[in-house]
Parts: sequence; C-alpha cells; structure tokens
Amino acid sequence: KIRKKQKKIVFIISMILIFLFTGIALANDLQHLFQQVEQLKIQRQGYVLGAILNPEQIKTAASNRVDESSNWTYKFRDKNLFVVADKTSNRVLIIYEQFKDLKQKNIQDLIGDLYMSFDEPTVLAHDKRVYWAYTKKGKITSKEFDAVKQDKKNLDILAKIKFISDINIMEKTKGDTTGQVSYIISSDPILNFFKNQKL
Repeated sequence: KIRKKQKKIVFIISMILIFLFTGIALANDLQHLFQQVEQLKIQRQGYVLGAILNPEQIKTAASNRVDESSNWTYKFRDKNLFVVADKTSNRVLIIYEQFKDLKQKNIQDLIGDLYMSFDEPTVLAHDKRVYWAYTKKGKITSKEFDAVKQDKKNLDILAKIKFISDINIMEKTKGDTTGQVSYIISSDPILNFFKNQKL
C-alpha cells in the first residue's frame, strides 16, 4: 500500500512538472513570435504590431476602453484607431480602422496613406481588396508572391494588412456612391496561438 501511494505521488509530481515545462515552452514560443512580429515595425499612429504599449498608450487604453474582446484581451480606441492588446503582456495583437459612408475620393486618400506607410502592396484584388503580407524577412513583393503562386509553394506569412472596400477603389463609380471601408493589421500565427492555447 505504501509503495502504491509513493507511485501515485511520483506520478502526480511528474504530471505537474510536465504541465509546468509545457507552459514555459509555450510562453517562450509566444514571446519569440511577438519579437519576430515586432521587428517588422508595422505600425499605425505609433502603435506597433507585436510591441508592448508604452506608458502613454497604456493611459489612453485605460481611459478609452471599448467592450471587452475576451478574457485574455482588451480593446480600446485612440481617435479613429482601434487596438486590441494582450492583458498579460500589453502587447499589440490587432490594429484596425473602419469607416462608413466614405466617398471614393476619401477611400483613395486612405489607400494612398497606407501606400505611403507600407509601400507597394503584395496583392490587389478586384479593385476592392488590397493586401500587404510579411514573412519574418520583411514584406513580400507582388513579384515574389506571383512567383511563389506559380511554383505552388507555401509562404510562412507572419503578419498582414488587409484593406477591404465594398465599392471600387480606383474605377469610377456612379454619382456620389459611398461605401464601407476597413483595414486590419494582425498576425495569424499569434492569433492562432491564443485561439489554440487560451480558449
């Protein structure tokens, strides 16, 4: 009986250690992901994807909270910009803006501003969607993307900017047509990590 109890205690301790070391390994993986994304320096209005909020940004977050995103994140607004951050580390997970009833000229101004910030996009689709995609080495050019697509290879995309308009960006629209527009800056590997580990 004593031996059985000892074996049971050893088993419990072993399981605790396994969970402990697994947790440490996962935390290190996430930290590494954050650092890789931060090094890409993808930012809007001083908010850098993957980076820790600075003291001024934390103050802004505290006084401009939007409805809670989940148990492990918080969302806040800085003027028109929305930011979602990790509660534990205060690192930026998502940056986005959304607009209703924008005229085509305003949409073109916004996309022009994004071009100035992020240079030529990786993909343009149907005059309504624009994508900038990044690996850990930096932004993927449209030529690189087309070459990879032709070779039917996979890209390890670390971060992306997705711009969506429900009216044409460049091709003329009829009259004073207005549309809804949004862009979102995020890292799928980081978001998937949270989804898999924290839900």
